[in-house]
Amino acid sequence: MRRRQKPPLPKRHGLDPARLRLPEEGSWATIRDHLVERLPRVPATRIDELLAEGGIVDLDGPIAPDAPYVPGGAVWFHRDLPQETEVPFEITIVHRDDTLLVVDKPHFLSTIPRGQHILQTALVRLRRELDLPDLIPAHRLDRATAGLVLFVVDPARRGAYQTLFHKRQVRKRYEAIAPYRPELTLPRTVRSRIIKERTILRAFEMEGEPNAETFVELLEHRDGLGRYRLSPHTGRTHQLRLHMNGLGVPILGDDFYPDLTDRPIDDFTRPLQLLATTLEFTDPLTHEPRRFDTTRSLLAWSDLEGWSGRA
Repeated sequence: MRRRQKPPLPKRHGLDPARLRLPEEGSWATIRDHLVERLPRVPATRIDELLAEGGIVDLDGPIAPDAPYVPGGAVWFHRDLPQETEVPFEITIVHRDDTLLVVDKPHFLSTIPRGQHILQTALVRLRRELDLPDLIPAHRLDRATAGLVLFVVDPARRGAYQTLFHKRQVRKRYEAIAPYRPELTLPRTVRSRIIKERTILRAFEMEGEPNAETFVELLEHRDGLGRYRLSPHTGRTHQLRLHMNGLGVPILGDDFYPDLTDRPIDDFTRPLQLLATTLEFTDPLTHEPRRFDTTRSLLAWSDLEGWSGRA
């Protein structure tokens, strides 16, 4: 297996530098010319600043502003960070050893850096707070969903645990709070075909061979609400939210289904009432059974009035 090249720049804020491979073919006179064309969202003046301060490097060190283009080479640099709103909720550690870290992620915190969420993500927070620079998630949770996320501490072992999730060898259970419909027959298995296009925020269901499956159970109900247990067999984007909406019981606090709601980025009220509660699997290294359970609960079930006003 080809070993990944070590970046010539150290991590910053728990993040690796960006790496850009220089194409074998091209008519650029300098590396700067290529970067200006390659990175249209970065002002040319900012690229000039980075070059002047030695912030863009190759394996031999900082690149000069007039350095000639090198076909097939590579450069590294740290991207400028967006302005972020702090997510005012803590991550709870459920389990930690030399190989695994299992945490309870709060609502409104992304698992990994993406788009406008970089420092305010579980991965970057944990790398910095626990001094674990090589930490990597074995799977992900939506930003809106709270609950268990498994991270791998030892880089040499990450593939074994990521493969468990890829091959659907991890038993996952969730809880959700949604309207109660007495005419809805449960438990039942919901199957559908879910498609998620890169440029569209919401996923959607369509006719065709099912690629998503969820077992839905009603645990209890009161005051027009139900507490549901959801056991997904697959892991499609927004699968649980779509399947509950399709049953006519959309999850409380869902800003996507049935209707798309434009929530301000700093609005931390009325979180999605969806919680990843259990992870179970056979450890791929020790071959022993492992089970982790959440320490959290869904606020709408215990305090509906409080859920309406805070996370």
